[in-house]
Amino acid sequence: MENTEKKKNAFSFKNGFRYIYLTLSLIFTFWLITLFEIYSKTASGIQIQDLTTTLSFKLLNDFWTGLIIGLLFLPLYLAFVFVKKPIDEILIKVLFCLIIIGQFALVKYSLTTLINLGADILGYSMDDMYTTVTASESLSYLYFLPFILFPMVYLGINSAFVRFTTEKGIYITAAVLVLILGGLKLSIPDVSASNYQNKMYFFTSDIIRFQNDKSLTDTDNLFYKKEYPLVQPFSSTPDVLGPFFEIHEEKPNIVMIIVEGLGSEFIGQNTYRGFTPFLDSMIPKSLYWENFISNAGRTFGVVPSLLGSLPYGEKGFLELNPLPSHTSLISILKANQYTTSYYSGDESSFDRKINFLEYNGIDNVIDVNKFGSGFTKTKENSGGFSWGYPDAEIFKKTLSDLNGKKEPRLDIIMTLSNHEPFDFPSKNVYLKKVDSIANANPNLGINKGEIKAYKDIFACLLYTDNSIKNFMQSYAKRPEYKNTIFIITGDHRLIPINQKDKLCRFHVPLYIYSPMLKKAESFKSISSHWDVTPSLISFLMNNYKLNKMEKTTWMSQGLDTVKKFRNIHQIPLMRYKGSINDYIYKDYLYSDGELFKINANFDIEKINDAALLKTIGDSLNEAKKLNAYLTKKNKIISNALNIYTQPAFQFSEQEMVTIKKLTKGLSYDEIFFLARDFAFNKERKKARLLCNYILNELPNYGDVRTLKARTLAWDGDYPKAETELLNVIKRTPYYEDSYLALMDVYWWSDQNSKAITIAKLALKNEVKSPELSVKLAQAYQRTNAIPKAEKIMDSIIKKYPKNTEYLKIKKSFKE
Repeated sequence: MENTEKKKNAFSFKNGFRYIYLTLSLIFTFWLITLFEIYSKTASGIQIQDLTTTLSFKLLNDFWTGLIIGLLFLPLYLAFVFVKKPIDEILIKVLFCLIIIGQFALVKYSLTTLINLGADILGYSMDDMYTTVTASESLSYLYFLPFILFPMVYLGINSAFVRFTTEKGIYITAAVLVLILGGLKLSIPDVSASNYQNKMYFFTSDIIRFQNDKSLTDTDNLFYKKEYPLVQPFSSTPDVLGPFFEIHEEKPNIVMIIVEGLGSEFIGQNTYRGFTPFLDSMIPKSLYWENFISNAGRTFGVVPSLLGSLPYGEKGFLELNPLPSHTSLISILKANQYTTSYYSGDESSFDRKINFLEYNGIDNVIDVNKFGSGFTKTKENSGGFSWGYPDAEIFKKTLSDLNGKKEPRLDIIMTLSNHEPFDFPSKNVYLKKVDSIANANPNLGINKGEIKAYKDIFACLLYTDNSIKNFMQSYAKRPEYKNTIFIITGDHRLIPINQKDKLCRFHVPLYIYSPMLKKAESFKSISSHWDVTPSLISFLMNNYKLNKMEKTTWMSQGLDTVKKFRNIHQIPLMRYKGSINDYIYKDYLYSDGELFKINANFDIEKINDAALLKTIGDSLNEAKKLNAYLTKKNKIISNALNIYTQPAFQFSEQEMVTIKKLTKGLSYDEIFFLARDFAFNKERKKARLLCNYILNELPNYGDVRTLKARTLAWDGDYPKAETELLNVIKRTPYYEDSYLALMDVYWWSDQNSKAITIAKLALKNEVKSPELSVKLAQAYQRTNAIPKAEKIMDSIIKKYPKNTEYLKIKKSFKE
């Protein structure tokens, strides 16, 4: 009995110090990763304010994160001690190596974006995350090397501890570290700021916070005395813009330019000034809001906020599926005879923008699928990724598309280039311009080291600024220019340049410019994207012949045109998908549980006021509950009031049971392959159900819509098949398979003249396919235009002389 007790004590002591070795090795590896992070930042020219404090606080937080992880996994380690050695140590080493890989991955993300990754990861699909990462980084073997090296370093440190330290020494060292660093952690309040936190700790705690917020806004607990809290009389939003404009008889055209990454720090006399000369020149000619706010810290938030003054939902309004009933600038102006169009150089399905645009009945969506020849795409990076067409090409495409469009028009343009990887045509020219500006302007707000570090970005800003300038100058030559209102704003402040504080990420400019302006004016009062559509609709309906609205459902009251600094709005901010943890209340910013005073220059200073902090925190919680109520319970606007849009298509309960059963665990591509199998096995209704399910999420998925159309044609429903295929061609006019499928439909339904017309359209759109030419020849043959049919077949056979099928088809023309 005595021997057994001694064995247990020795066993516990021995395993205890081994676990301390494993935990301390994890902490030391965290410290090395932090040193790598600091070195990488300084090497790239990023200035770190108070390097000593930053490094000290980061190392302190790394220690406590490592200690917490060690304590969390200790029960697991002890449980396996009793199973079979050495599985206990091997298991912990594997788990800690995975944590180290995760920590390094989070550091790499932070080095690229200059923000910590948290609950926003829950708001993106795998496809969206892959697109974003490959846009920012060129993935290579060298890129992945540190992910192998740091786990090896961890194992090496652990081995060194075992070899060169004593059991007693490691216990004493651990105890001393806990006492000293624990005291520092408790005595220094600023050490817990998010910019000093361990990346793994921030990631985990932010996801926990997100889940807690979800419980706070649980649907069962959401009730309001007023069923539709946002519904207000139209007169609640005053016409503050009317006094600044000369009113013409005809309705004005509206051109809205949403500039990727355009923060106010890059405009006028602000810190990173000097690289947007045209936009700077527009300030004294426009209505300009100096202290304007983007409601979200990433692009996903700008479309619903700017165009609809809409709430956020859980992970962004665009992620809601189905979309709640709502109105927008698009749907209201479309109902008042405006031609509505959206122009961008990327894929409109990214962030589900297309779903919002189509719900609101937009007339035209021009995205990466509709540029065609004559336009230059941004070159692919080493991983083969390109976002799409750069800014100058987007504006060029917009101008070419305006001809023939019925007025009045609403034209929404989203730029693209001012985003990682900051690549665009003639980049070297703009890099030289950056050097010229730096050499000629000694009074720039930043030093030459920062200019060198961010040279690509400043060159990109110059390129985007010049693209806007050329667009505006070209538009000024158009006859409708004199009756057009231009609205220019940023979607958010670009991320890769270090942020001075927690407010600047949301600080963007707002310009309203028009030849119709009586006078220009600048305003220091705070407004946000939420205020633009309410004020614009009020202006148009109070001054022009539009169908009057009796009720509105805006999230804010409209633009504030008071010149002095003030804030009459309460503005919750969604920093990223899933995080409403920033809040502007009067002249205060609440952020991550901290309180800051905002001054007239839009700088912030941390203050300590427990009572005010609680008041604003409670107000933010109410804003979160309202946001959840509106979106989870579909209480933005009743269907009776919403005469502008139709509710999104919804499946029946039985259909959803079938869909869930068939699609469980499958990606949309895999669901498409399943639908295709059903179609080929003559289970066409089931195939169409799956196609509709995919198209409800991805309306631009050409292969899916084409498959759906083919199943309709196989069932003899040629009109619906034709409608679907014409829809595909409208969305993706350079996609070959839709033309081939439509020509088959016209063949089977004996509409050969339509087949010839659609084939000519395909050829005009440079769809070069021998199969298309063969089908055209066959259509000519069926209309007895034999010479034309033979001429086409001769040209095909000349290219493919050994193709017996083509020879057989030509021979059939003479029979």
